[in-house]
Amino acid sequence: MRLAGIIPESVVDGPGVRFVVFAQGCPHHCSGCHNPQTWDLDGGEEKTVREIRKMLRKRKSKIRGLTISGGEPFLQAVEMAELAREAKKMDLDVVTYTGYLYEDLLNMEMPGVKELLEVTDLLIDGPFRQELKDIALPFRGSSNQRLIDLAAMRQQNKSMLTEH
Repeated sequence: MRLAGIIPESVVDGPGVRFVVFAQGCPHHCSGCHNPQTWDLDGGEEKTVREIRKMLRKRKSKIRGLTISGGEPFLQAVEMAELAREAKKMDLDVVTYTGYLYEDLLNMEMPGVKELLEVTDLLIDGPFRQELKDIALPFRGSSNQRLIDLAAMRQQNKSMLTEH
């Protein structure tokens, strides 16, 4: 998979200490984007799921979970879903950021999208909107972005959308 980078320990990309993988490539090109260097589909570097799994294992005792950010992770949904499944095998939770809306992801026919949603515990959806920027919000940059507790939705078999 093509990555913009990895942060082995972060406290700002989801709850607790997290291992963060930044996908390379993004179609959204949000004005005021925090990571515009991730937009180029050909940028970054190639890493295999196996390589990242080894890195995760080394950090397992120091982290709560895996965060998949970007760029746009759903452009590489097959590989990101595989990585997320590996994290789950290590009893780590999975947070996934996306510029797409959850409802749009549910209707996408791209390979791996539904699989990545199935292994994501917390989805942070929606494009960054400069005019709605709010640095006081936990784990997101603008107030239109939602925290969607997919783990709770699966457990309770219902929608648990958190607007703000």
